[in-house]
Amino acid sequence: MLCASFELVREGALQDFLSIHGSTEWRTYLALHATFQGLPDGELREEVGEVLARSEQNFVAGIAAAYERLTALLGYRLRPDAGVTFETVALLTGATLRGLVTTALSTPDVATRRVSAAPFGGAEAAEWSLPSLGIATTLFAFLEPDPGIEWDDDRAAKVRRALEAEEWESG
Repeated sequence: MLCASFELVREGALQDFLSIHGSTEWRTYLALHATFQGLPDGELREEVGEVLARSEQNFVAGIAAAYERLTALLGYRLRPDAGVTFETVALLTGATLRGLVTTALSTPDVATRRVSAAPFGGAEAAEWSLPSLGIATTLFAFLEPDPGIEWDDDRAAKVRRALEAEEWESG
């Protein structure tokens, strides 16, 4: 299931990047962050800061919950010695994605550049986008196969059905 997991991250991270990169809502969010930094100290700055902080916490919590469900489904767990939570991983992957989206606004080839790579000991090289490499590197730095999961045909079929039905998204 290892190769399938990499492929899921490779494709999923690119789709997340493209969705954010093309989003006018995202650009508005970036503009609001930039505006917040320029607001003078006072009540308005505090209110805007609180709203942005809540928005960020909700975003990270949602991504963390999705990562937790997806890793369990795919037979992974956080490495016990990593000292991180799914919230930490979500914060780091979100920052990676945001940084690349922001960079792509002025350097468009960030969105289209591909590298032929076989990261994480993969057997075959594949075309990886920069967002996919960044997200996968962060995820797999903190994840490991769960030794308590036994892979057999029934489990593989269950995972395939869940991914096709996107059951993991709704919990």
